[in-house]
Amino acid sequence: MNETEAGRRLSRTAASEQVVDIGWRYLLGTLSTSVAVGSMAESVQVAKAAVSACSEHAEAHLRVDLRPDRVELSLQTRTMGAVTGRDAALARAVTAALTGLGFRTGGSTTGELPRPVQMLELAIDAMDIVAIRPFWEAVLAYVDDPGDPGPDGGIVDPTGQLPTIWFQQMDAERLQRNRIHLDITVAHDEAADRVAAAVAAGGRLIDDSYARSFWVLADAEGNEVCVCTWTDRDERDAARTEP
Repeated sequence: MNETEAGRRLSRTAASEQVVDIGWRYLLGTLSTSVAVGSMAESVQVAKAAVSACSEHAEAHLRVDLRPDRVELSLQTRTMGAVTGRDAALARAVTAALTGLGFRTGGSTTGELPRPVQMLELAIDAMDIVAIRPFWEAVLAYVDDPGDPGPDGGIVDPTGQLPTIWFQQMDAERLQRNRIHLDITVAHDEAADRVAAAVAAGGRLIDDSYARSFWVLADAEGNEVCVCTWTDRDERDAARTEP
């Protein structure tokens, strides 16, 4: 892979296709996987192997979260807020290194782990996004999302620990309805089971007209959450830009 190919931003579809067979999943401009371990000592071993596999690219692409029972790994070209060809190549290098040590990359569904790989966003509905966005950036010590630039773009935790916040334009003010809701992004092969589990737990399916990209659900009192995936979003984006 030459430098041009390595630095090229991948579509959601391409990013998923390049890593789905090795246990990684595409979530919100990020490649994610989970590695089951039996101790913190094994977590450290996994982390060291991942950093070594990424070599000089670790600082700009890899994030690692160590727990006694699992290690969460993510890859993203941080300066772009997006997945590139290099991230996909690094995912394969990390998986190969961990496989050699007896570990497995995966954890995309509840069949593999009780809490599979996922990412949380907060969505704030607003009449004037430009007016309220600086407040949220200041009060949370967030910065502009490099993958969503502009005065009405999303904002992110620079450490990558807290959820991204994005702003949804309202046409008219709404009363008696929440204007901040959660978006939980899961692996494409986890979404249907997650929606079914939420409904079985007392929730209501409000709107599935945009499935397989997202489903809108609500609890018994009407508080909303969206279960989201990357699926079909490239096609929708292409349709919007067609003349």
